[in-house]
Amino acid sequence: MAQLADITPVILCGGGGTRLWPASRADHPKQFNRFAGQASLLQHTLLRAQALGLGRPMLLTAHDFRFVVAEQAAELGVEVDLVVEPCPRDTAPAIAAAALLCRAQGKGAMLVMPSDHKMDAAAFMPALKAGLEAAQIGRLVTFGVQPDRAETGYGYIEPAENAAPNTPGPVARFIEKPDAARAKALLAEGRSLWNAGIFLCAPEAMLAAFSTHAPDVLAAAQAALDNAARDLDFLRLGAGFGEVRAISIDYAVMERAANVDVVPIAAGWSDLGDWKAIWEDAARDEHGVATLGGAVALDCADTLLSSEPGGTTLVGLGLRNIVAVATNDAVLVADMAKAQAVKSVVALLKSHNNATATAFKRHFRPWGWFEQRAQGTRFQVKTIFVRPGGKLSLQSHKQRSEHWVVVEGLARVTVGEATRDVKANQSLFVPLGAKHRLENTTDAPLILIEVQVGDYLGEDDIIRYDDVYARD
Repeated sequence: MAQLADITPVILCGGGGTRLWPASRADHPKQFNRFAGQASLLQHTLLRAQALGLGRPMLLTAHDFRFVVAEQAAELGVEVDLVVEPCPRDTAPAIAAAALLCRAQGKGAMLVMPSDHKMDAAAFMPALKAGLEAAQIGRLVTFGVQPDRAETGYGYIEPAENAAPNTPGPVARFIEKPDAARAKALLAEGRSLWNAGIFLCAPEAMLAAFSTHAPDVLAAAQAALDNAARDLDFLRLGAGFGEVRAISIDYAVMERAANVDVVPIAAGWSDLGDWKAIWEDAARDEHGVATLGGAVALDCADTLLSSEPGGTTLVGLGLRNIVAVATNDAVLVADMAKAQAVKSVVALLKSHNNATATAFKRHFRPWGWFEQRAQGTRFQVKTIFVRPGGKLSLQSHKQRSEHWVVVEGLARVTVGEATRDVKANQSLFVPLGAKHRLENTTDAPLILIEVQVGDYLGEDDIIRYDDVYARD
């Protein structure tokens, strides 16, 4: 009989959230956000898998996030298998590829879960054990949450019969995200559960369902694995994946299969999908006010104020039912009742070609990060952070020169044929067209100020000659 340690947690962490803008954006979405805490949502998910006693995690993510995922797992000391999706195709193709990998590796069961939800591991344990028994006899198990409000932001699952907590039972139907009236009716009926987006099954059962209900998705996933290649510590899915239709696991399999069970859970689950959900999850005072980061509230009620620690000072005065979120380059002020509509703000910003719609001023790289500080005609100023052991590529630029001032740490710098160490309060000039490299050979962080001068300052003005991270 399979044990919890035989379950492979398959964690999906390639999506880009928009409803938590401006803290979550396409280039650094919410699963990597720490929301004023010490661990990111992805890290909480990894820790939950550990607390449940599951096997080695398999993480599926996008090309642009691969180094962030690897770094956040390494921070916890958790060894993972990391699979890179060459392009976004929703959840079904990714899960099909994971099921094929789990079967090839002889895994007994797979637990598919998002990387950005909240749930109490101890409270989930009885449901997981009950679900494992059902999965061992070929059932596709999903988990449902008893609604406590008429929520329009979640899909619903209707059990075929009255469902007992932590007990598998057949599913009658899946219900798409309802409008307000339908959500109220579902809550009043008291039968349907929120769809938590968590699935447990044997790999063979999932593959059989794909073969019956979405054979094209399964064939594309198999082709992507047949053409997969190792890239440093990643497995990069190959040709075939980009040609499959984008479709969710619910549409492709779960709503069509006849062998689906649902297990009701009471484990403090939340998808943390919008600012109202963040407010509900946060510690609140007697007036219902939650303050995150460096925010301060005075005479407010039922309000969320969030700012980055050490960043923009955010003060709320006399606010009611308001969400106010400040980052170093954007501020959102919204009625709490409009939390689900924040994604429309992102669409509006995109239509105006506003870069804050999708990108932060801080850009993460495998060696650390850089952050834009100022920009004008023919110049740009950045802060560069290089983690211990970090090493930028050997590169040159066609249209800009660079001036570096070391603020903290010791930089090993190569310009042309010369290499030297540059310490705090020292500076260096990199002429236009010169081959150069920056690295941190110490066990302490390295921080520099970079001033770029030139006719074009875009990140694509880089010619790489050598890169330890195997980037193009």
